[in-house]
Amino acid sequence: MRALAATLVVSSVCAATGAWAVGELDAVLGKALFERAWVSAPASTDASDGLGPLFSAKSCAGCHAGPSLAARFTETEDGKIAGRGLVIRFGDSAGNPDPLYGYLLQNQAVQGLSPEGRVVLTSASGGEAGYDVSLALDRGPLDPATHRSTRVAPPLLGRALLESIDAEAVLALADPEDRDGDGISGRARMIVRNGEETIGRFGWKAGVASLDEQVADAFAREIGLSSARRPLPHGDCTALQPDCLAAPTGESALLEGYELSEEMIGMVAAFVASLDAPRRAEESLQPAATFAALGCAACHVPSLPDAQGRPTRAYSDLLLHDMGEKLDDGVGEPGVASAEWRTAPLIAMAEGGDRRYLHDGRAATIDAAIRAHGGEAEAARARYESASENKRRALLDFMEKL
Repeated sequence: MRALAATLVVSSVCAATGAWAVGELDAVLGKALFERAWVSAPASTDASDGLGPLFSAKSCAGCHAGPSLAARFTETEDGKIAGRGLVIRFGDSAGNPDPLYGYLLQNQAVQGLSPEGRVVLTSASGGEAGYDVSLALDRGPLDPATHRSTRVAPPLLGRALLESIDAEAVLALADPEDRDGDGISGRARMIVRNGEETIGRFGWKAGVASLDEQVADAFAREIGLSSARRPLPHGDCTALQPDCLAAPTGESALLEGYELSEEMIGMVAAFVASLDAPRRAEESLQPAATFAALGCAACHVPSLPDAQGRPTRAYSDLLLHDMGEKLDDGVGEPGVASAEWRTAPLIAMAEGGDRRYLHDGRAATIDAAIRAHGGEAEAARARYESASENKRRALLDFMEKL
């Protein structure tokens, strides 16, 4: 296959020059695939076509931008918000997609097809969302059971830490019945992979167990590229979109019968895994103690061991928690309630005014994100709000360095 041929050519050069180790080579090639702007089929090369037919972005970098490769919002002079790395998720309380629109609003289409609709964000006229969403659907109304949820691309720095955390350490923290009576009842989301159960680690609701599967999922749903892990040559098209299903695909025998080979998926995963978390300054004992005293560390566990017992500082327990009414968007997933969210890792927390927080990017500051917490985090939020201004400022300064 062409990706393999490219790998062999670059490998031979690197072997002669000593430029890269094998893992580093995969990451370099994965970066090129991450940044590649895919094109619609048929095209002159099997290695670059297969986009769509409906899609949210032409490349991974189209959503993951900036130093931390996270969603970025920029407010314009007319009060509108340009949201890069933002998608509209459709689903009912059980996680079923909309019968017509599928899982995501696809606001772009290949030539000859029309997008599903468009979304416009404007500065909030009040309320707590941080912005108002105006959604125009061009193919008809949503199913009455379908809810919509804004989702933003999280930072990609330090994602490899999540995969390295020992599963047994995560399961030891789970307390679904709240037997210790502390009001926190986190539970692991169990995923069946290769016939065996393992914990979910990636995604806002821990729906994916590994980094390569997360990469394959994003390629399929947002860009419309199929792979052995996600054999969806028409991406998020549904049975009620015959024009989308009739469009040509980029599946090729050179790519194992798909639009992306397993090797290509692995390269992009290697690139993401190479993105180290920011180097943290020495953490002051006092703010770290405040972080724990206010209850933040109950879910955002500062350190968990990897399989070799080495500390992994991701500030997450990887468990699902009920976050209360404010963060309940009505969109569940199989076995996961709409108000349940996996504890977000606290990595690459500070990146300027266009960095957003929470699953929908409603919070422009860490303070706003904390104040939106509820459910199992209600007590921690209340302690934060009742703390002195100096203590809150010290805590926020501490978190901004994570």
